[in-house]
Amino acid sequence: MAGLSSTGPTGTWTRIANRLQARLAARTRAASAFTSQPEPRTIGAFARGRQLVAGTYLFSGHLVEEGADSRRSIWDIPAPGPDFTAELMGFSWLDDLAAVGDLRARRLAQSWTWGWIERYGRGTGAGWTPDLTGRRLIRWINHAIFLLNGRKSAESAAYFKALAGQTRFLARRWHSAAPGLPRFEALVGLIYAGLALRGMEHHVDPALKALTRECEKQVDDRGGIPTRNPEELTEVLTLLTWAAHALEDAGRGTPAPISNAIARITPTLRALRHADGGLARFHGGGRGLEGRLDHALNASGLRDGPRDGLAMGYARLSEGRTTVIVDAAAPPTGAASTNAHASTLAFELTSGRRPLIVNCGSGARFGASWRRAGRATASHSTVAVERYSSSRLATGRPGERAEMMEDVPAHVRLEQTHDSEGMHLLAGHDGYGPTHGLTHMRRLDLDRQGRLLSGADTLSAFTDADRRAFDAAMTRMQLQGVSFVAYFHLHPDVDATLDMNGTAVSLALKSGELWVFRHDSGSELALEPSVYLESGRLKPRATKRITLSAKVMDYGHQIGWTLAKAQDTPQAIRDTLRDGDDALPDEAGDQVPASAGKDN
Repeated sequence: MAGLSSTGPTGTWTRIANRLQARLAARTRAASAFTSQPEPRTIGAFARGRQLVAGTYLFSGHLVEEGADSRRSIWDIPAPGPDFTAELMGFSWLDDLAAVGDLRARRLAQSWTWGWIERYGRGTGAGWTPDLTGRRLIRWINHAIFLLNGRKSAESAAYFKALAGQTRFLARRWHSAAPGLPRFEALVGLIYAGLALRGMEHHVDPALKALTRECEKQVDDRGGIPTRNPEELTEVLTLLTWAAHALEDAGRGTPAPISNAIARITPTLRALRHADGGLARFHGGGRGLEGRLDHALNASGLRDGPRDGLAMGYARLSEGRTTVIVDAAAPPTGAASTNAHASTLAFELTSGRRPLIVNCGSGARFGASWRRAGRATASHSTVAVERYSSSRLATGRPGERAEMMEDVPAHVRLEQTHDSEGMHLLAGHDGYGPTHGLTHMRRLDLDRQGRLLSGADTLSAFTDADRRAFDAAMTRMQLQGVSFVAYFHLHPDVDATLDMNGTAVSLALKSGELWVFRHDSGSELALEPSVYLESGRLKPRATKRITLSAKVMDYGHQIGWTLAKAQDTPQAIRDTLRDGDDALPDEAGDQVPASAGKDN
């Protein structure tokens, strides 16, 4: 479908073609039965399932409270936004209801499923896109026993007819899904259905051939994908392992390109996994659904640890109980960059089960202003110059192209070593060359016990061209210096207080650990409000950030800082406090932060 619309696979002609093929597919003959008893592979959250049973619906950051006694179907509730509708149509909530698994949860799952069949099963509604259809098919097949328990023969017939219609729709429309995760969802859904449904077997080979091509094109030699989104990479691995297990269960071997892609992705994800089991939050990705990463890694059957060198453009320092993950590459560009962030040289630090230094995260679930703010450099734990971002969005471009990263660092360099004293990283990028003539260099040293992270950030104009650009910037600043700020965003659970007459920040974790942030005399320290953006929350969570402010006056300036465990903090702490996961997400301030920055 390339070329039909300037806005890509979500364009008008694609939507029209999807609707036409959905209506045609819905009129085809039903599948007769399953070829074998489906085994559920998807996992859900018991707490979210209980909330659904109680009539509390939280999808894509929108909360609707109906109450447990409501007689209104989920399909009768006015949707607060298109993302809410899309999440409903994908049926991932079936995982959560199946995790509860009692009579009330099953009846609710059945009511919503057959409600969808009655209302949208004839090819209408917003859910007839290849990626949502693939996601929905996987859930319907995974939880078939849960759904069909106690249903009448006419209802079972309607269920199988709807499965067949969606399978035929995917067979005709998978190629219109955007390359990357949407197309993986569509193709794995088609393979799942072809293997599981009697009479649909002929769809498997074409879908398998297409999936092998996508693995070869989308997963690079180091196990990365073009978007550089760690959470998206986890979803790709999850889908590929589901497809591989379904093929093995059907007595068919897994094609080598799929097995090889799984083998490449697995060590990359292990490198992007923090000490607490969560993912590094970069380029639109979050920490991931609870248990999803570990489940995908275990399902791969591979035990390879992180490789040496970069993993999808990220560097990892790990000693003792401490992990540091650094974005050490330029952001994606082109179509893969619509959710990319200007995060070059930003890092996250986790101690044991407790995140300490974080990035603000993706604000996409909270509206356009938050989405833009979350992509700015100042929303990451790195350096911003004059509140500019190190990469800039395309300007003067309509539609989707306006969300792409266009002006990114031309060169990002990295040196990483490991010796008897610990792990060391030296990296730099020239993202501020065009705007201010400056190169940002960052050095990080993590000691062998994981108790001390030493850092130095340097901004310098190296070449004659850089110095001319810097002189022009100084003229704009009326020779007052080019200001820059190093940001260190804190997780909301960190209790931060200024200490030592304002020269240090004490950071207390819920585990009982105490860390202290100090700096040298080359900058000014402050503790300021910040936000933590999570997709499962109603609003951004209030938190704090440490800032070090300084000015470049004469072609270069360096600031130094340390983040160290207090001397009386034990090397290992028994961290038994569990985070409450039954409570609804709390609400925090909703003002757009100053970190939105310029040119991003």
